[in-house]
Amino acid sequence: MKLLVTGANGFLGKYVVAEALRRGHLVRAMLRGAACASNAGWAGHPNLEIVRADLRSRRGLTEAVAGVDCVLHLAAAKSGDMYAQYAGTVVATENLLTAMTQAGVGHIVLVSSFSVYNYLKLRSFSVLTEDSPIEANAFARDEYAHTKLVQERLVREHAAQYSCRFTVLRPGVIYGKDNFFTARLGVQAGRIWIRTGAWARLPLTYVENCAHVIVLAGEKESAAGQTLNVVDDDPPTQRRYANLLRERTMPPPIIVPVAWSVMRLLAATAVGFNRLFLRNRAKIPGIFIPARLHARCKPLRFSNARIKQALGWEPRYSLEQALDRSVNNSVIELTGVEPSDLPATSTGPPLKPEVAA
Repeated sequence: MKLLVTGANGFLGKYVVAEALRRGHLVRAMLRGAACASNAGWAGHPNLEIVRADLRSRRGLTEAVAGVDCVLHLAAAKSGDMYAQYAGTVVATENLLTAMTQAGVGHIVLVSSFSVYNYLKLRSFSVLTEDSPIEANAFARDEYAHTKLVQERLVREHAAQYSCRFTVLRPGVIYGKDNFFTARLGVQAGRIWIRTGAWARLPLTYVENCAHVIVLAGEKESAAGQTLNVVDDDPPTQRRYANLLRERTMPPPIIVPVAWSVMRLLAATAVGFNRLFLRNRAKIPGIFIPARLHARCKPLRFSNARIKQALGWEPRYSLEQALDRSVNNSVIELTGVEPSDLPATSTGPPLKPEVAA
């Protein structure tokens, strides 16, 4: 297959490109502007084509999309105000879908997020699945949740109108080298981590495991029309994950535990005080807004049964293995290629190649 990867130079995108090349695909990596690919570990690979385009503009997009079999759509804005995130996620997706139509490409895998779920409606310690309620008032949460919900709707509407094959993947918390902390742990202030709760499970997916799923979704007919959560096996509790990180981090973080019940009380108090005495004019920290607090720290359980059944996927790396790889490895390993084909920036040893399904 020939795959187009948007957001190819992002944290996840680099690994998706590497995984697609490892599985023998031709890959067109879309980079924005002057983004550099030399440190990605796959620059110079013979099966790789790099295109430069800004999804916020339609200029050159049809040409960038033309000739591919499937689009793996990772690009999205995760920071900035509503205008910046809307442009980087919603407008970008609209433009990409238009280009796909013009280029005659009828297959897309969208990487969405767990942010689309309505956590206030979920009971503590219940199981979050693909059938859990979707956020109805995303503006009460944040811009990211809103734009990801709109992005999913756009893809589904496009698929229905143009008989396009699509898959929506919703990863939980993607972690890996230089990306260990998550807002689901609480608040980070330098080395100090204010950990909210201890027994809440974290819906973690290691970046290489997640990249494997994304490429599988592009390959497998069984993924068509599916919405699938991406979570690794045995999601750890906040306490276990924090302790594992502390063992592997120098200097280790200083962890300050705060009970979930205490955080809920503090959030309710802050919102009530703002409403009664300040007429909702105060800007409350996100951790004290109930909708955001529940989305980040509510104690829940998670299942990956549906994605395993649909794709036959098994995570390659356990939590401990993933953390060790993240701490010890400084480059993305490309496997399935001859050492002479590896760019100079990639020094990891080739592993046994895997044949694409």
